[in-house]
Formats: sequence, C-alpha cells, structure tokens
Amino acid sequence: MTSKSNKNTQLVTSGRKKAYTHGVVNPVVQRASTIVFDSVAELKKAAKTCGDKTLFYGRRGTTTHFALQEAITELEGGEGCVLYPCGAAAISQTLLSFLKTGDHILMVDNVYEPTRDFCDKILAGLGISTTYYPPTIGAGIKDYIKANTKVLFLESPGSITMEIQDVPAMVKVANEHHIMTMLDNTYGNGLHYRPLEHGVDISIQAATKYIVGHSDVMMGVAVANKKYWLTLRENSYLLGQCTSADDAYLALRGLRTMAVRLNQHEKAAIEVATWLEQHELVDHIRHPAFATCPGHEFFKRDFDGSNGLFSIVMKAGEQAAIDAFLDSLHYFKMGFSWGGFESLVTANLTMKGLRSDTGWDLGPVIRLHIGLEDVDDLINDLSQALEVYKQHL
Repeated sequence: MTSKSNKNTQLVTSGRKKAYTHGVVNPVVQRASTIVFDSVAELKKAAKTCGDKTLFYGRRGTTTHFALQEAITELEGGEGCVLYPCGAAAISQTLLSFLKTGDHILMVDNVYEPTRDFCDKILAGLGISTTYYPPTIGAGIKDYIKANTKVLFLESPGSITMEIQDVPAMVKVANEHHIMTMLDNTYGNGLHYRPLEHGVDISIQAATKYIVGHSDVMMGVAVANKKYWLTLRENSYLLGQCTSADDAYLALRGLRTMAVRLNQHEKAAIEVATWLEQHELVDHIRHPAFATCPGHEFFKRDFDGSNGLFSIVMKAGEQAAIDAFLDSLHYFKMGFSWGGFESLVTANLTMKGLRSDTGWDLGPVIRLHIGLEDVDDLINDLSQALEVYKQHL
C-alpha cells in the first residue's frame, strides 16, 4: 500500500511526462475535435490503439486528458480512468456500462440523492431492479443477494449521515457470489482512501469536489481494475462521455494542491466539530474521525485522513428553527456541492425521501463543509446562528 507521504509527491509529479508538458511545468491544453492523419497506414495504426492514450478523435481525448487520466489512475491505484462531465454522470454511466435488463443492484441506503433517483427512475424503467441495504450491514449483505444481483454499490462515508462501511467484509461476500463492486469515493478522494486496495472493482469520484477544489469545474472520474477496465472504457465511449481539455487542465491544477488543501480542511473541520460537540443543542457529531460516527472503527482502520465535510445531529428543532439558522449564517453559504475553498451548509429536518431501508428517527441533520476561512470566524458564525436556532425552538 502506498504511503500518504508518497501520495503527496505523486500528486505533484504524476501526469507530467514530456509528451504532455512539452518542456514546461504543466501539461499543455490541447483542444481538438478532429485528429488528422498523413496516411492511411497512420490512421489505421491510430484506430488500433485509440483507447490507449493515442490521438484518434476528440471524444477519445487529447494529451491534456491523457495526463489527467494517468494521474488519477496512479492516485487510485487502478488500470485506467474514464473522465465524465460530472460526478452523477460518472456514477450513472459506470452502472450502465455493466447492467442490462433483468439485472439486480444492491445500493447503500444513505447514497447520494441523484444516485438514488437514477436507480428509481432510469434503471427501473430499463427493467433493472434495486434493493437498498443498511450502510452498516457489513458481511450481512449476503442476505440481500439475489440470483440476478450484478452490482454491489457502496458509498463510504455515506451522504449526509456519514456512516462508514466495512468495505473489505462486503467485498469478500460479493466476490464469493461473483458480484462486481463499485464505490463512490468522493469523500476519500484517492489520497485518504483507495477502494481498489481494499478489493473494490471500480472507484468513482465527483472530481468537481476535492480534485478540482475551487468550485468552478464539473467533472467525474471512474478508475477500474484490470478485470473491468476495457469494458468501462469502451462502453463509456459508446455512451458518449467526454470532457473539455480546459476542464481537464483545471482538474490537473487542482490535483497539485489537493494534499495541502485537505490538510487544512481536515484540521479546521476537526476543530469546528470539537467545538460543536460540546454545544447544548447538538445531540452528536457525524464526522468519520469521531467515535460518535457509525463505522468509526472502519475509518480508523482503512483511511489515511478526513476532510472538511461532516454533519451534526440536533437534539430537537422544526423547519422554522432550521430556516432561521440557515438564514442567519454569514460565512457559511447554502449550496449542495462541497470540496471547494468555501464553507457551505445544508440541512434536512427528517431525511424523508432519502432512505428506503433504514429510516431516520433522530433529530434534524445539518451538514457542514469547512472551507479555508479562519476557524475562529467560522465558530463565531455558527455560535450566533445556533442562538437564533434556540430562539425558534
């Protein structure tokens, strides 16, 4: 397993071959729709190798894309990487690359909401069934497997409520039943967690978030092991997936500073969460590094670090209190993405519609992303907003 310190170096050096950089520090931005050839022989040669970092057609990528794909592949420890126009596309197109009518998928119940919608609205319409399972089920996933189960999909930590899954135990069961595994690794980002090292077949990220890191590019990535790489690559191509060279360049630029940004996000988030943990209105903290987060023991075992994202579960509160809290914040802006330099907040009163199997009988959930602002300013902002919250109880 590659050490975290080596990964820091890798973030700076990967994807910087001379073929991509042409003698400068960063890979050049090579924009292209059409690739031209000087002879029939040259065209035929390119056609034979077009899936393997060879210029052939714009949708297959340029040297800018190849540089990013190579860097992400090294980061995640896989065989190859496909780029998509956003994280949701990475998830949906990866699933479509391997599923067919009559198949069954096991989906974690705390999954990213658009993934749930894709299963319920698109896959269902294609005759592909979904069963949602509890995120903390571990090896008990065997009881959910059907004869036609094709994919086990994991997300660890999960969206909003942050449960960490026992991935190795679940992968072991999946392998015993010849089921492929996919994991949404946006939180783990490849630096702090590498699913393929734990037996997962395909690791997916919304590169929009920590890889890009500046809230200005939409992008998704999927890294596959050797067994599934060629199928993922070719089927994603047939599904029309591609990204712009300019976005690939910005993702590469974000990748170079991801380690130092994550260090600051992690440090600040732990400080803010520790302060919140003592607040009279807070029931408990859903931060993977905290013992109060379900699956914390798996985080300690499998992860190299955390980041700026966590949730707090309130003891009580209705919608009016949540709305007043959100409206009174200054540094925390309301927004649904995260991973950029800015602090963000969202809130859910009941989790209604976001779970099928496990339900939710605890208090309101407030999810925070701690950005790169001064920690004292963020704590002061939360302090005054919680006073407003208290007034509406």
